[in-house]
Amino acid sequence: MRVGSFVLAARFPGQGDGEALHRAIRSAEVAEESGLDSVWLAEHHFVPYGTCPSAVTLAALLLGRTRRLGVGTAVSVLPAAHPVALGEQAALLHIASGGRFSLGVGRGGPWVDLEVFGAGLRAYEEGFPEALDLVLRWLREPSVAGTGERFGFREVPVVPRPSECLTGAGGPEVVVACTSPKSVRLAAERGLPMLLGMHVGDEEKAEMVALWREHARVAGRPADEIRAAAHVSAGVCQIADRRTDAVETLTKAMPGWLRQGLEAHVTVDGRRRTMRDPLAYTELLCGLHPVGTPRLCADRLAATSERTGVSRFALLVEGSGDLAATEENVRRLGAEVLPQLG
Repeated sequence: MRVGSFVLAARFPGQGDGEALHRAIRSAEVAEESGLDSVWLAEHHFVPYGTCPSAVTLAALLLGRTRRLGVGTAVSVLPAAHPVALGEQAALLHIASGGRFSLGVGRGGPWVDLEVFGAGLRAYEEGFPEALDLVLRWLREPSVAGTGERFGFREVPVVPRPSECLTGAGGPEVVVACTSPKSVRLAAERGLPMLLGMHVGDEEKAEMVALWREHARVAGRPADEIRAAAHVSAGVCQIADRRTDAVETLTKAMPGWLRQGLEAHVTVDGRRRTMRDPLAYTELLCGLHPVGTPRLCADRLAATSERTGVSRFALLVEGSGDLAATEENVRRLGAEVLPQLG
């Protein structure tokens, strides 16, 4: 089992962007100091829900500030980027970091981002498979031509080639955010591990892992690859000497952030959307994830891994919205929870 942090660079009410980003960077630095395995960086555009608009850019900064920590995007939104440009950035970070970079990709949402970046709604609704396959080809082949419906271009050489990484790490890992049976099948057929959202519980995650394995088997993926697939589960972690104190910390801070952050999302086509109740959602997350004493948190992580087959965790540690409290939370995760996991 490998435990890392999930960084949204969330801007809580009354905070500025600089404060949110500073807390995000410090939490990653403390994660390495505390023995965590990795840090996963979210990407959002035009909303205070997350103030990082380029996960690969922040990943580059953190890879330069750390020496051991794995750094991944969770996720880079493919409809908002050109797959070749993203592939070039991923290859560069993979080689320069000695194989410590993971590229997480996702479809995103039907937000105004699609209008701003010129992708259009069709890129969100239909274009994800083509974009994903183009990224994968860029990370695996010596030269690539665009032959799809959206991306067409003459054959060009891949520079730098991920296989030139001096550590012999091969190409960077690619992880796919999965929220539906369709996306599970997409990832499984390509042998790519899933990133599963924090809003779903163990039973649903177990079903998604089982579905992934079945689709991978039908697609002819190697049996050892299927067994070794290291899926990632996103969640929330808040540690305190009493569970009630941990829950209180999150229920005081997170609803205000969720309310202003989620309300800021604007759909590209005017479609209506239903926002979760911020307090109810916070309480749901507290029930699903490691929130409480160190012993409870360790037991919750172990139980989720056993029930679902998920072997990696990306835990939101900044739910208090406070820098000092976030640093303490990360240090306790490393010092008091990880040793109990073996």
